Amino acid sequence: MKRSEINEIMAEGDAFMRSFGFSLPPFAYWSPDEMRANADVAKAVIESRLGWDITDYGQGKFDELGLFLFTLRNGRLSDLQAGGGMCYAEKLLISKQDQISPMHRHYLKAEDIINRGGATMAIEMNGSAPDGSFDPDAGGVVMCDGIERKFKAGEVLLFAPGESVTLMPGDWHKFWGEGGDVLIGEVSTVNNDETDNWFREPIGRFSAIEEDVAPTHLLVSDYGEWL
Repeated sequence: MKRSEINEIMAEGDAFMRSFGFSLPPFAYWSPDEMRANADVAKAVIESRLGWDITDYGQGKFDELGLFLFTLRNGRLSDLQAGGGMCYAEKLLISKQDQISPMHRHYLKAEDIINRGGATMAIEMNGSAPDGSFDPDAGGVVMCDGIERKFKAGEVLLFAPGESVTLMPGDWHKFWGEGGDVLIGEVSTVNNDETDNWFREPIGRFSAIEEDVAPTHLLVSDYGEWL
């Protein structure tokens, strides 16, 4: 992705979130220089990889295959392993109309995926084989706002604003905005996007960036190189 495209997506995403009454924390608006200057006091922001996350999964077609994310908070794996403390994470996502977030599952993370506003959130579901791999013939069961719901292999579940689904680590899923763009909330256990995503197809989680202009704000995937 070009940095100029990422800058535009950030601005559009911020405006879309604000249209539903969601405001981002102050560090979201730091420039790269401000992020570097505050690196010591913002150590937890950097180490927990809080912030902007825009990806085309390395495929170069963001409008068709991509996702906007902002990680608001992220706990500690050590707390999760100990069974107490900051065991949770939270994100805001924007899934554009017909923009696929590709089929994947998580090794560790359980997550609530919540339609916070906009159009319909569509999620295609599949179960896992005994070894955890994708099983095209397997269905399963999920909880939708506390109500048990069975799904068939490949079934598309639709969620209006205010509705949600709880996905466990073995639940294979892909999602998109149906009929328009959707603001999505994600509440989960501790999140590590570098190690906890198992994609059905061999694709990347983060984008290669062409630096055609200066970044407005850094992505979480920039932290290692820029800070």
